[in-house]
Amino acid sequence: MSKPYKFFSHETFERNIGWLIIATIMVVSIAGLVQIVPLFFQHSTTQPSPGIVPFPALSLAGRDIYQREGCVGCHSQQIRTLRSETERYGPYSLAGESVYDHPFLWGSKRTGPDLARVGGRYSDEWHRIHFRNPRDVVPESNMPAYPYLQHAAANAGSIQAHMKALRRLGVPYTDEAIENAPKELEGKTEEDALIAYMQGLGIHRRSTNTAVVSTSTADAAK
Repeated sequence: MSKPYKFFSHETFERNIGWLIIATIMVVSIAGLVQIVPLFFQHSTTQPSPGIVPFPALSLAGRDIYQREGCVGCHSQQIRTLRSETERYGPYSLAGESVYDHPFLWGSKRTGPDLARVGGRYSDEWHRIHFRNPRDVVPESNMPAYPYLQHAAANAGSIQAHMKALRRLGVPYTDEAIENAPKELEGKTEEDALIAYMQGLGIHRRSTNTAVVSTSTADAAK
């Protein structure tokens, strides 16, 4: 004969899968809110890091191509605080670097290297060769080729609407920047736009860190 048990006890969850599911959802929801909600009120996660500005029109168009071609499926844009990461890719990522990113492109897989600090590491010509046939510069690469980007014109027709939509989300695009956006894309190819996006990734944080190190070195020498 089984012993009676109280409803508000561990046995209730052991005997009733429905209550176990409900309790699990409640606990996970409360824990998630406790962890996430405070981030909406911290300046380190809601204010742009030093040097971070909205993407120029050409880079923004390149970002759209980056998403369209599925680059985020193989490349992350998030450097963790591990020493192995910072020594290979550069300073670890901060939330303030992504406040103007809609959507975030942090990624979760690295079939290819992280791209958070790729800006300025290679020349424009290197990127052109790499996009047209990655094996020409990285023989062991399994990245697909994108030769058609050099023949497709950058989409200037929707760039203003895109920038206006981002401004409604809090990205501080000026009227002048939006007005001049089509001119910035005039005569440019999708390859040009994607290269512009690549060359802008991480350069602000890297230059900021370099300036800090230079200042510290100068102070130490005095």
